[in-house]
Amino acid sequence: MSAARVGVVTFPGTLDDQDAARAVRLVGAEAVPLWHADHDLKGVDAVFLPGGFSYGDYLRCGAISRFAPLMEELVPAAKAGLPVIGTCNGFQILCEAHLLPGALTRNASLHYVCRDQRLKVEQTGTAWTNAFTPGQEIVLPIKHGEGRYVASDDTLAALESGGHVVFRYVGNPNGSLNDIAGIRNEAGNVVGLMPHPEHAVEELVGAPSTDGLGIFTSILKNLVNA
Repeated sequence: MSAARVGVVTFPGTLDDQDAARAVRLVGAEAVPLWHADHDLKGVDAVFLPGGFSYGDYLRCGAISRFAPLMEELVPAAKAGLPVIGTCNGFQILCEAHLLPGALTRNASLHYVCRDQRLKVEQTGTAWTNAFTPGQEIVLPIKHGEGRYVASDDTLAALESGGHVVFRYVGNPNGSLNDIAGIRNEAGNVVGLMPHPEHAVEELVGAPSTDGLGIFTSILKNLVNA
């Protein structure tokens, strides 16, 4: 398990890369820094796209990041099966890169939301959620102004019928359609969610829980059993 290498991507404006790297190390894996301008995934076993305000959120959140040189390597690798997760801005980037469907728009309240949020785990058959149990409720922090998940009626129907909704809000904080907090791709190797598991790994620093560790132990379990 200690040989697992998880890449953590940094874009200009990324805020949570060091938090994600620390969470990776806490579960015994190696955190490998990946720079947005490079064309090299460094042979990592999985990739974490952290939150923040990449490229200042100009145009749309994640819209410029999708064209970063590193994404030219990441997109085909993800389509070929590389486990990838994006949290908050990382989720926005995955949608902009068309690795996940739909989009994240302004919160229905038009206000920034920062709070501890209860979620329901809908799907555990992914590379990033296999350590949870179906229906389990967890608490993770959220902090976003553009976190309202939207998609066409057809896309929403496909997500629901295909079991691609991974996390659902218990008490919708931003107006996301169908209370969607996180989704996966068809293969289950790519997951995006607005909440921040990397900020819920150590109660000592004020985290609402250590529920976020499940994300990181899940990818280790997935890689060991691959």
